[in-house]
Amino acid sequence: MASSLGAAATALAVVAVVPALNLPAHLLRLPSREPATASTLPWCGGGPYTGVTDGRVLKREGDERWWVDFAFTSSRRKECVRPFAPELEHVCGRPLGLHFDKKTGDLYIADAYFGLMAVGPDGGLATLVANEAEGEPFRFMNDLDIGKSEDLIYFTDSSTTFHRRHIMNAFLSGGKTGRLLKYNKCDIILFRCVDSILFELLLFSHHRVALSKDSLFLLVAESAAGRILRLWLEGPNAGKLDIFAELPSYPDNIRRNSGGELWVALDGKKGPFLRFLLSDSRIGNFALGLPVSLQRLHSMLVGGKAESTAVKLGKEGEILEVVQDKEGKAVQFISEVEERDDKVVDRVGDEAFYRYL
Repeated sequence: MASSLGAAATALAVVAVVPALNLPAHLLRLPSREPATASTLPWCGGGPYTGVTDGRVLKREGDERWWVDFAFTSSRRKECVRPFAPELEHVCGRPLGLHFDKKTGDLYIADAYFGLMAVGPDGGLATLVANEAEGEPFRFMNDLDIGKSEDLIYFTDSSTTFHRRHIMNAFLSGGKTGRLLKYNKCDIILFRCVDSILFELLLFSHHRVALSKDSLFLLVAESAAGRILRLWLEGPNAGKLDIFAELPSYPDNIRRNSGGELWVALDGKKGPFLRFLLSDSRIGNFALGLPVSLQRLHSMLVGGKAESTAVKLGKEGEILEVVQDKEGKAVQFISEVEERDDKVVDRVGDEAFYRYL
């Protein structure tokens, strides 16, 4: 394994000495009327691009300070009002993962409700690629990555029981029905990538995936366990699963830079309260019945206090760099980090991107 429980202690020590996060050089704010963004920041022919909660994908127009509609996943756009009504999420769609096919320029979308979708370089209404595997429909599509040949798409379906709008139920009920799947664009075949992976936890859309630069292995964030798993796809270890990195907090998005290093956004802090809740599904189900809001329950699960952290990992899972705001003064929450042209861009909070130069 690339790391052990001892490595987790090292990670904690490293994080503890990192200075507070500096204020961002630039703020790329979404229009004030827009709802919270999905955690996606790909580039292709401009950008970045991001999904929003009413099912649209927005594109940043060059150096101009505005966003434009690029694509959408639902044909029922007239029902998707602004400001967005959360109860319509299953009607309007929720794009959680975006990835461009570099050969064709097509954008592939992991929509939480509609499944794996694609849209051409000019945008518009996305078309359905797949919404079920082995007769089991997707209920919570989460993230995707495309292999180096551009013909294989790896993606996660985080639950075969709960939809995204019931995420806390999925998280606390102890269900293990998540799936990692592979789609072959050439053969139009969809099948389970590996049957042995059972996602133990669903902590706010954190079944993120990322391929290594050479596509030898695939990384999967196992959020509440505070670690990243590595599934070997090629070579003598093909088919084997091990631990790539133990982390001091809950990993969200994993994104690779051009050198093959990885940025991981972290959410909250590990604590005894979460371990207690997850020790028995009956305890988790009891917590769901408590007279507290889902926002309050989530705050309790991740440690209460706002604390944003992102770590840069090496090719063997070692921590190379940490960006952190322990007080949450500059940035309260980081969902994704992308590195492009020696710039690091974080998707933070519900309405903005920060660019560090």
